[in-house]
Amino acid sequence: MDRITQEAMEYIRALFDGNADGHGAEHTIRVWRNAMRIAEAEPACDRQVVSLVALLHDADDHKLFSTENNANARRFLEEQSVPQETADRICRAINAVSFSKNGDRRPDTPEGRIVQDADRLDAIGAVGIARTFAYGGKHGRPPEDSIGHFYEKLLLLKDLMNTDKAREIAEERHAFMEAFLREWDEETAGE
Repeated sequence: MDRITQEAMEYIRALFDGNADGHGAEHTIRVWRNAMRIAEAEPACDRQVVSLVALLHDADDHKLFSTENNANARRFLEEQSVPQETADRICRAINAVSFSKNGDRRPDTPEGRIVQDADRLDAIGAVGIARTFAYGGKHGRPPEDSIGHFYEKLLLLKDLMNTDKAREIAEERHAFMEAFLREWDEETAGE
C-alpha cells in the first residue's frame, strides 16, 4: 500500500470517528477493497484514481456533512499535494458515484464506474442488510419501515452494475437478500 492510500485511510478513520449508521470508515474501507478487486479486471482504469475516489467517496456525503464543492476531499488532496487537475478528476468521479444523487446514471469514467459498483456492492448482501437497519435505527425508523428500502433501492442494484466483475459478485449478494426477505415475510406473516 502506498503512502497516499495509507494517509487517506487515516484521514477517513478520523473523519468518520464515532459514525455508527453504516457510512463510517469500515464502509469506506470495504468499498476501497471492492474497488481494487474490480480494478484488477479493468485494465483501462487508473488504479491510483480508483483508490482515492473509493477512499474519499463519502467524505462530503450530503447525508453526513454540510460541505460544498467536495471540501473535505479537496482539503485532503491538497494536503497531499495532488495536482489540481487530478483532484478535479477525483472529485468529478466522487460526484458521479452516489445512488441518491445519480439514480441509475452511469459515471462517464472507468474509475467512477468501478467505485460506483464497489459502493453498490457494499449496499447489498449481508453487509447491506446490516447497514440498512443500522441507518434506519439511527434515524428512528423501525425495522418494518427499513424493509421498504430493499424494494426502493437495494434489489435494483444488481442490474445497475457497470462491470462484469461487480455483476458476478452482485449475483450472490442479491440472492442472499432475496432469501432474507423471504425469511422476513415468513416470520412476520402473522402480524
